[in-house]
Amino acid sequence: MSGEMHTDSASSSRAAATSDQRHQQPAAAPLSRYESQKRRDWNTFGQYLKNQTPPVSLSQCNFNHVLEFLRYLDQFGKTKVHLHGCIFFGQPDPPAPCTCPLRQAWGSLDALIGRLRAAYEEHGGSAETNPFGSGAIRVYLREVKECQAKARGIPYTKKKKKKNQLKGPHDAPKSFKQLAT
Repeated sequence: MSGEMHTDSASSSRAAATSDQRHQQPAAAPLSRYESQKRRDWNTFGQYLKNQTPPVSLSQCNFNHVLEFLRYLDQFGKTKVHLHGCIFFGQPDPPAPCTCPLRQAWGSLDALIGRLRAAYEEHGGSAETNPFGSGAIRVYLREVKECQAKARGIPYTKKKKKKNQLKGPHDAPKSFKQLAT
């Protein structure tokens, strides 16, 4: 029985030591949704480069690899993009299903490129050599946006920038009665 007590006290002192070690280490704050998506996207892109034949290192990566990655991701898309020959081409709400392919939505690709662009620079890449900030990537995203807009029959129009009007202390907003007179 004394052997059991010795074993129990030894294991409890080891558990206390382990517990003390855990409390001494600073707890890492949980990542925000954006940061965890950025990390996941960066790891996915890195894995994509490793799976190329031959494997591509980040230092060798250029905008062509990024474009290939975006095209590769299309196969996992969930957005129906009607082809020119489809009877539903240009209709925002088609009444029946069709066989047109599913693609990555423009907004998803745009957000992905933004996260990868930031991650590239956080991992030591310079803004000047960032393949995610290349003009070719911007052109590709613009073409995807326009193509998807035409296929859905929804034109994307540029939003006009609002002029910043500086209001003085005497330029209070007018009430409805003042506007009516």
